Amino acid sequence: MATFDQLVSQVRQKLLGFSLSQESMSVLTVDMTPTDITFQADGQTINNLSRGLAEIGDELVLVQKWDSQSSTVTVLGGVAGRGYEGSTAAAHTTGTLITAAPAFPRLRIKEAINEAIAGLYPHLVVFATTDFAYNAAQIEYPLPVDAKDVWYVVGRWVGPEKVSAPMPNWRYNPRASTADFPTGKSIQLFDSVTPGQNIRVVYATQPTALASGTDDFATVTGFASRISDLVVYGAVKRLLPGLLGGRLQQQAIEATERAALVTVKDISGAVQMYASLYAERLEEERTLMFSELPNFATFQGS
Repeated sequence: MATFDQLVSQVRQKLLGFSLSQESMSVLTVDMTPTDITFQADGQTINNLSRGLAEIGDELVLVQKWDSQSSTVTVLGGVAGRGYEGSTAAAHTTGTLITAAPAFPRLRIKEAINEAIAGLYPHLVVFATTDFAYNAAQIEYPLPVDAKDVWYVVGRWVGPEKVSAPMPNWRYNPRASTADFPTGKSIQLFDSVTPGQNIRVVYATQPTALASGTDDFATVTGFASRISDLVVYGAVKRLLPGLLGGRLQQQAIEATERAALVTVKDISGAVQMYASLYAERLEEERTLMFSELPNFATFQGS
């Protein structure tokens, strides 16, 4: 069972490797509020912090200077230097990791993970059900607002057999009149069962994005926990092209030196490798999805 934070760690490890990352790090030694324009870092590692971008938890800050005597770090531009690059100024507790000039900020990794989750639809869908009683005088019935497509429909037979048989003749209406159906989604049934018997509609919906670091992947998104690796592949292939931008910053000495070693071809090859892994796993999961829960055509034997 993977959490959001665990997925972030997995993506970072694939992007940076387990031992090759040379990012400079320190830790907070005093709690920090969302409006603080100075903070205390560990005195033994504070010299690892340089002027420029730094990451505290999920927040990006601009560092102006640090005092080696007091271990105090000052934020460039005051509060304007907090919550930089679209991150959120937040409270941080003692012991929170500080990373100088992060190659792949946690905020960007989290965005890529949620983009990968959203990108799985409609290739992979989350399933939900809705039940209602059949009314002989009614053809059209409301569906929940999150319904994106109908997978199959069954109607309960009368009798002790407890059988819910396929109902092959129906039409999903994604543009239903909101005057009659407030969600704007409905299903029209052209088969009948005994009035009062239960109708079950299994429908497809989109996954839910992760928010908190402790969010459990399967519980929140609705996908099976086994496809968390697919999301990791999807996030990595989205983030790797960012290395090209760093390589092109030739005013930086490190970028100039590495340009001849880490070529465009190398980066493109890595992107293609993860794209291939992603496509292979996606096809496996798509096949398994139809096997585990056949859609209406297979379910009805057509």
